[in-house]
Amino acid sequence: MKKAFIIVAALLLGVSLENQAQQVIPLYEGKAPGSENWTWSEQEYSNNAFKTRVIYNVVQPTLTVYLPKPELATGTAVIVAPGGAFHILSIDNEGIDVAKWLNSKGIAAFVLKYRLVRSLTDNPVAELMPKMQDFKKLDEINAPVVEMAVADGKKAIEYVRSHAKELDILPNQIGIMGFSAGGALTLGVGLSYSAANRPDFIAPIYPKTDIFGPLKVPADAPPAWICAASDDQLGFAPHATALYDAWIGAKKIAELHMYQKGGHGFGMNKQKIPTDTWYERFGEWMKLQGLLKKLRPSALELKYSEAQIANFERNDWANFSRYSEANKKLPAPKEGENRIVFLGNSITEGWVRAQPDFFANGNYIGRGISGQTSPQALLRFRPDVVDLKPKVVVINIGINDIAENTGPYNPDFTLGNIASMVEIAKANGIKVVLASVHPAYEFPWRKDISDVPNKIIRFNERLKQYAQSQGVVYLDYHSAMKDSRNGMAPDIAEDGVHPTLKGYQIMAPLAEAAIAKALK
Repeated sequence: MKKAFIIVAALLLGVSLENQAQQVIPLYEGKAPGSENWTWSEQEYSNNAFKTRVIYNVVQPTLTVYLPKPELATGTAVIVAPGGAFHILSIDNEGIDVAKWLNSKGIAAFVLKYRLVRSLTDNPVAELMPKMQDFKKLDEINAPVVEMAVADGKKAIEYVRSHAKELDILPNQIGIMGFSAGGALTLGVGLSYSAANRPDFIAPIYPKTDIFGPLKVPADAPPAWICAASDDQLGFAPHATALYDAWIGAKKIAELHMYQKGGHGFGMNKQKIPTDTWYERFGEWMKLQGLLKKLRPSALELKYSEAQIANFERNDWANFSRYSEANKKLPAPKEGENRIVFLGNSITEGWVRAQPDFFANGNYIGRGISGQTSPQALLRFRPDVVDLKPKVVVINIGINDIAENTGPYNPDFTLGNIASMVEIAKANGIKVVLASVHPAYEFPWRKDISDVPNKIIRFNERLKQYAQSQGVVYLDYHSAMKDSRNGMAPDIAEDGVHPTLKGYQIMAPLAEAAIAKALK
């Protein structure tokens, strides 16, 4: 099957995401079966009553690929089918934003654009609204396309399963989830499948289920995770409960989450109510099914159980143990040796893996720990920096403070912790390089954090002023790596936060120049 590449824009509530290039895979060679005579073309529309970007008039079904970072990969894959009454696709709220969250959990995601009823105007939402006043008539209009859409869902599973190896996916851990009409599509796949396109699990979210008549649960029906809100304006709450009853009645695995409030179409929207975290419940269920085990666990994860690691985190909050053995084995620096320590978080930790020669050739020692905030780095500053007796320390910390990894963000607190590190370094005769916080448009693991780019810019301004006041070198990664949104483009940071090898190659000469300046 040929693979095409297009630019996909994605951000909640229809804000376009520039430079977000994703692989897009056509599901069929040539025209899709059953719609060969369709002559219209796919369109996008944002200025509508739903206040979100929608796709309409899909003729050529496709999958847009979102893969997790290799070190997070679980081998699990999910086809994501957005909703929209089989007339439109709510591509962000029920598609791309869901895919990004799945990636943060190590799950490969594939956003499905399935065939839709043709819209005859340039405002598909306004055209659809009157039709939704009569569901019986709407179901009649949709019926031929529902069959095609379900076929597209099956074809999507077939594609992912047949390309599992190259996609870093386990062929027996491929599920499908969908919202509203996409939930109906998901159920349609879960009711009728072959060995090639059987989903290993399904997750219909506020689905419409009566279009399939009485529910006949297959003998080998996959596990189902079902979710809806009792105040669903379209009356789909009973559809979700009926689906759960059918699965349980057939003695199949099922879990139902029925929220008191949330309405229809809550998706990834934030309403400050429990539906805001429905996806966390889905993640918990997937873990229960054994779908979140890493393909490539770290040495720590291989050696210790999840409970033991959690205990370490409770009793070793700063993670002193991470480098304790390596520090013991490190010999004292030789006379005249310019030993350099890089102190930071996952960006520093990932850099050592991505460019080991850069660290080895430069006599650089990486002391980054994924997820760490400034108070954690401050606590381990003595064992992981001072005790190693470097000439220079490069401090790159702060992005996880802004992401609120260990509590609410307070720039004064963060800057104060960094200032304490500088004071300790100076007291021990160690030169300091203060690196800027890297650009980021959003945090995939904390999508509720708002105004991320400006928070980073404001903090970097204060960090630069502090560096100048203390006579230490300021290392500006931000200016060299930012894009037009003050984030990072996918070619230098796939998830918008963690640099790729190309990103680290931009950083390397900047760091070397800053170190040379500090050594003077």
